[in-house]
Amino acid sequence: MQEELQTVQQIYNIVVEFIINYSFQILGAILILLIGGKLASWLGKTVARLCEKRNLDVTLSRFFGNLVKILTLTFVIIITIGKFGISIAPFIAALGAIAFGTSLAIAGPVSNYGAGLVIILTRPFVVGNTITIKGVSGVVDEIHLAVTILSTEDDEVITIPNKHIVGEILHNSFENRIVETTVGISYDDNPEQAVEVLRQTLAGIDGVCSEPPPQIGIEAFGESSIDLGLRYWVPTKKYFQTLYRTNLAVHKALATAGITIPFPQHDVHMKGSEVRSKI
Repeated sequence: MQEELQTVQQIYNIVVEFIINYSFQILGAILILLIGGKLASWLGKTVARLCEKRNLDVTLSRFFGNLVKILTLTFVIIITIGKFGISIAPFIAALGAIAFGTSLAIAGPVSNYGAGLVIILTRPFVVGNTITIKGVSGVVDEIHLAVTILSTEDDEVITIPNKHIVGEILHNSFENRIVETTVGISYDDNPEQAVEVLRQTLAGIDGVCSEPPPQIGIEAFGESSIDLGLRYWVPTKKYFQTLYRTNLAVHKALATAGITIPFPQHDVHMKGSEVRSKI
């Protein structure tokens, strides 16, 4: 029992001595961390707001704001460590050794961050644009250092690692997406009349963009029909619903105008007994 009391007394003495010797350092370090954290957050938000006032896009503004915040916090932590008389050189050396040893293992994630930095600085697309890459298409919702997040008309969320974006062929159609379709009319019908009917039909459909204007014309001469090509822009998040509504409106408009949409057919000409013998 006596030994236990002595042990407790020694621990108590050590704690008291530590508090007496380092109380001001601890208090100063806590104050520096609190004030530095508030300052870093304020500086980050201020820089982000200034960038937005300079008409920089949201992603780039947030990046600069977060960068200032992280740098400020780094300086605050260095000052805090210095309050205890601790040199940060060994920590920097240890971090360098760890980074070198794990560089191969984290090559993939690091390449994503590097690609994300390239995307943020070069801005091949911004939030709200419609991009298509490697067969994947959607509206850009968020751009992070590691990944870019897209959303689709069906409320699907697509997460693309940034290393799969940089260096690839990228299609950016901004806020809209193009619809390309074909409708065939009979050779007996007037193609100019059909083109005008289609033009008026597209002009009356909600969701079809007027700028750039729809493009309509003869695309090809098929075996059974004159193929009219239609190219028009629609909001990406309303692509399929606008396409289906437009196709139905086109069918009704051509039928009302007396323009025939022919089905595939072949004309067979019989040449008497010679052909009959071949059959």
